[in-house]
Amino acid sequence: MTTLAKNQLKNKRKKQAKRPKIPKALVYEMRKGSPIYYRDYDKVLAGELPLEAVMGSSGLHSWLLLALIKLILENLDEKKYFLGTGEIGYKFAPRSWYNLDIAIWNKEKVKPYLKENKLIPVAPEVVVEIDTKADLRKFENPQDYFHRKTQDLLDSGVKKVIWIFTKDKKIWIAENKKPWLIVDFDYDIPVMDSIKFNLKKLMEEEE
Repeated sequence: MTTLAKNQLKNKRKKQAKRPKIPKALVYEMRKGSPIYYRDYDKVLAGELPLEAVMGSSGLHSWLLLALIKLILENLDEKKYFLGTGEIGYKFAPRSWYNLDIAIWNKEKVKPYLKENKLIPVAPEVVVEIDTKADLRKFENPQDYFHRKTQDLLDSGVKKVIWIFTKDKKIWIAENKKPWLIVDFDYDIPVMDSIKFNLKKLMEEEE
C-alpha cells in the first residue's frame, strides 16, 4: 500500500471515529434498513435539546388526534375493527417499520398481535397521519418522505392513507389505483364504511 493510500485510509478512520454514534432512541422509523431519525435529532446529540423535546407531540397535534379518535370511535364497529393510536408501530417489510398516528385494523387479523410487545406485521385498513416527527433533511424534497411512506403503506396492503398537513391546511387522500387527492380542511373526508369527517367543522365543534 502506498503512503498516499495509507494516509487516506487513516483520515477516513479518523472521520469515522469522530462521528458520534446515534442512539436507537433517536430512530423514528426504518425503511429497508435505512433509519429515519427524529426531527432535530442532531440537536439532541449536541446537547442542545433533551430527547423528550424531539419525541413529544405539539399541542395542535394532540388536540387534532384526540378529536379524530373520538369521532372515529363514536362510529366504529368495534366488534369488527380495532383502532390503534399513538405512534403505533407497523412492520410493513423486513427491516422496515413506520409509526402511525391512527390506524384501523380488521380485528380478527390483528387480534393475535395485540398482546405482544412487538411491532404489528398486519396491514391496517386505513391510516390517518397528522404531519410528521421525521427529520426530512436526508430527502431531496420533503415531499419525497410523504410519497414514499404513502406508497409503501399502500403497497403493503393498506387500503387508504389520509395525511393532514396543519401548516398548509391541506389533506391528502391516497388509495391504490385511484387518483390521489389534495383537498382543503372543509372537505368531507371519507374514512371507511359510513365514517367521515370534515376537519374544519370538527375543529370548530371542539373549540
